[in-house]
Amino acid sequence: MRRYARTLVAVALATTVVSGTAGWASGNAQQALTGPPPGTAAWRSDHVLGRELPDPARDTPAEVARFFAGLGERDRQSLVARHPLVVGNLDGAPVELRYRANALALKADPDPRYASLAADPHRRILAFDPRGRGQVAEVFGDLATAGRVSVVVPGSDIDAGTFDRTNDVYGTPAGMARSLYAETGPGSAVIAWAGYTTPVGVGVDAATGSLAEAGADRLTRFTDGLAATGVPEPTVFCHSYGSVVCGLAAPRLRAGDLVVLGSPGMRADDVGDLHTGARVWAAKDPDDWIDNVPNVEFAGLGHGADPTTPEFGAHRVPAGDAQGHTGYFAPGTESLHAFAAIAEGTYADRGAR
Repeated sequence: MRRYARTLVAVALATTVVSGTAGWASGNAQQALTGPPPGTAAWRSDHVLGRELPDPARDTPAEVARFFAGLGERDRQSLVARHPLVVGNLDGAPVELRYRANALALKADPDPRYASLAADPHRRILAFDPRGRGQVAEVFGDLATAGRVSVVVPGSDIDAGTFDRTNDVYGTPAGMARSLYAETGPGSAVIAWAGYTTPVGVGVDAATGSLAEAGADRLTRFTDGLAATGVPEPTVFCHSYGSVVCGLAAPRLRAGDLVVLGSPGMRADDVGDLHTGARVWAAKDPDDWIDNVPNVEFAGLGHGADPTTPEFGAHRVPAGDAQGHTGYFAPGTESLHAFAAIAEGTYADRGAR
C-alpha cells in the first residue's frame, strides 16, 4: 500500500512538471545535434596527405591525437585551412590548431549570431559548430600551461547565440567561466562548454532526459579529447539542466570533481548511483526557483533526487548569499569562493555538511 501511495505521488508531481502548476511552461521540442562535425564528408574523401585521415565518427580522441602527433607543422596547417570546421571540432586535435581553425570558421560565417565570437581574434574558441542553434566552447587561460582545469556545463536556453549575452551574465557559460577564472587566476584554465543541444524554456524537453543523454555522449568525448592532448583531469561544474547531462555522463566522465548547482536532479538516487570516482559537490541557494521543481523521476519525467539533500551524499557547497537561479558565480559570493577553492584543489572537505 505504501509503495502504491508513493507511486501516486510521483505521478502527480511528474504531471505537475509538465502541466505548468510548478511554474513550468511548454517549450519547443529540440532535435539533439549528434554525429561528427560539419564538413566530415569532404574530410573523409581528402587524400591530400597521401593517407587516410582519422574518421571523426569512428576514431577515438586518443587515435586522433596520435595522428596529429605524426604530422609536421606544414601538414597540420594545411588541414586547418582545408577543413576548419572539422579540425576545430575534432576532439583529440592539438588545442592551438583548434583555436586557429575556429577563428577561420567564424570569420567565414556571415550569421550575425556569431558576430561577437568572431569580433575578437584573441578569443580561444575550442569548438564552433554553426549547425542548428549553434554550439561553442571557449577557453579562459592557457590550457598548455595550466596545472588545474575546469569545465562549465550550462543548462537550458544556451547556444552559440546566447553563449556570451550581456544580460544575465552569470547565467551564461562564458560569464560563469570568466568569473571562475578571475577567482582562480594564473596557473588555471576554465572552459565554457556549450557543446550540446539544450532545452528551450522549461517544458517537456527540460523535464525529460533525451537531450541530456545526447549531451552526455558529447561531454564524455570532449573530456576524452582533453586527456588525449595532455590537459589535466578537470573539475566539471554543471548548472541546472547541465547537471542532468553530468549525472548521465558521470560513469564515463574524466573528472576529478563534479560540482552541481541549481540542479533539478542528476537521474541518480545518490552519489553511489552515479558510479563515478569523482568527488561530488552540490550547491543550491535559498531563493533558487529550482527548489519548486518536484524531485521525482517517473515514466521518463523528472530527474530524481535533490543532490543537496544529506541522503544524496554529495558534499554541500555554501551558497547562502547567491541570488536566484543564476547567481552562483557572481563575484563576492561564498559559492564562487568555494568553487574556486574546489577548482584549485584547496577546498578539501571543509564544505561538506
